[in-house]
Amino acid sequence: MKYKVHWLIDGLIEVEANDLDTAENVIKEKIENFIKDNKDFFEQVGAKAVQGQAYLPGSDEKK
Repeated sequence: MKYKVHWLIDGLIEVEANDLDTAENVIKEKIENFIKDNKDFFEQVGAKAVQGQAYLPGSDEKK
């Protein structure tokens, strides 16, 4: 019998940057490079999207 498995990876890191866009791009570039270097694995597990959003620590207000 085949089962569908929906998975999610969630992470949180503090990044030193001058603005939110730069902070997001620092991590985005690292993740994109990791995915590119492990393309076969990500295709095998059916990865379709990576999403992130920067905000100031202690702030509930996200952009």
